Amino acid sequence: MARLLKTGLRQSLDTYSGLGRVIGNSIQQSGTCCTGSSFSDRYLSSLVHSRERKNPNTQLWRPNLNGFLAGDQINLGRREISTTIHFQSSSAERVVEYHGEEDERDTGVEKKKLPGLDPTKPGEKPRIVVLGTGWAGCRFLKGVDTKIYDVVCISPRNHMVFTPLLASTCVGTLEFRSVAEPVNRIQSALSKSPNSYFYLARCTGLDTDKHEVHCETVCDNGLPNNAYRFRVAYDKLVIGAGAEPLTFNVNGVYEHAFFLREVHHAQEIRKRLLLNLMLSENPGVSEDEKKRLLHCVVVGGGPTGVEFSGELSDFIMRDVKDRFSHVKDYIHVTLIEANEILSSFDVGLRQYAIRHLTKSGVHLLRGIVKDVQPKKIILNDGTEVPYGLLVWSTGVGPSSFIKSLDLPKAPGGRIGVDEWLRVPSVDDVYALGDCAGFLEHTGKQTLPALAQVAEREGKYLAALLNNIGKQNGGKAFCARKVSMGDPFVYKHLGSMASVGRYKALVDLRQSKV
Repeated sequence: MARLLKTGLRQSLDTYSGLGRVIGNSIQQSGTCCTGSSFSDRYLSSLVHSRERKNPNTQLWRPNLNGFLAGDQINLGRREISTTIHFQSSSAERVVEYHGEEDERDTGVEKKKLPGLDPTKPGEKPRIVVLGTGWAGCRFLKGVDTKIYDVVCISPRNHMVFTPLLASTCVGTLEFRSVAEPVNRIQSALSKSPNSYFYLARCTGLDTDKHEVHCETVCDNGLPNNAYRFRVAYDKLVIGAGAEPLTFNVNGVYEHAFFLREVHHAQEIRKRLLLNLMLSENPGVSEDEKKRLLHCVVVGGGPTGVEFSGELSDFIMRDVKDRFSHVKDYIHVTLIEANEILSSFDVGLRQYAIRHLTKSGVHLLRGIVKDVQPKKIILNDGTEVPYGLLVWSTGVGPSSFIKSLDLPKAPGGRIGVDEWLRVPSVDDVYALGDCAGFLEHTGKQTLPALAQVAEREGKYLAALLNNIGKQNGGKAFCARKVSMGDPFVYKHLGSMASVGRYKALVDLRQSKV
């Protein structure tokens, strides 16, 4: 055995020496001078004693030649023929530099594969990937059977927000922890099951042919700025990415206004409100500046705008008059709406809301905002309204991520789905909540962006996929011949909106959608 090993080693050394002589002759012919020991000795020495180092210019395996070779390839004097040395040794290194798809086609270098979760193997549970932790996504997570599926949830936030109560947190009626629920409490498998995960990331794109989602880690809101990308393979994909506030392309909204859709929005509003109250008491502040600082403007007369205005009026009457008595006469609230407030409610309820808000000190102003500046807004008739706090709640629309997806769209720009909440043009993709709407051929209207719609869709889709999994249709491309069951039917249970002073409106009329 020892003799065989010694013979193999001697043959390898002879091969290396011979190759070194060829290289040395080639270099001498090209005019390169090598003094001292022979080139083959230097080459073998560098092969044995050199450490790994990364050269960004190389694209293939090559040894460290201690600077003797200037390029990756060695010209042996033959036309259009070159040789590259390949050694699988400790001193060899592989560094690949990519220059786009064109280089990959020319050189045959395989595209670098992103880290992440590979497709499930035979014998493993099928994997459901859920995008979003809103009402729809969390209700789906709660109902999905984790004995049938592994679940991966991807979202830039790790909790669900009870949005109807956000307005109460802005003025301290409720604490922020009262309106947020961690997603791993809603679905415990995300923290306990070995193949179920929650990823704090944003989805940046879909590859429906490969059944993959491409993601990027979250690096804003104070998190370290070291974002990287990864991919997750899915058997079933549920898109519940929600919507984003509508600004109607009004200049300055994102820069100067506050929205009210997340916990950090409510925190920022509370901070600005209390800061303006304290600044207005400082000496040297003019009367006009006090009025501006303590003027709270709400744009949008829907349920969110009306509820926030009611909460602010309660805060002024109950807290500001006792704790900020020096400026209590300066603070007031203005609600701006282009049409009628609470337009989806019954006429009698709208009139009651107007009377109650007016009695509470809320000034109702009809108009359309054309421009938002740092200290004032300008309406369509030229009226200038100074403000110290501006809250924008004019409804929601499709997000930029939803718009970027190459999927069929329903009227209004949402992802188009059929009666079973499937995206019909691709396999194993479902959408629900504010980002989904029925396609025109279904004959159904797009449902409103309400919590009860999202909750009902999440519950239905969880039961549907559980049923598909029980019929062995959970794996990718296996649900084509599975019975889908009854389609989704929405029944409106009514609407409710608080108007302050422990009063609320309830409209129990049946919706036609």
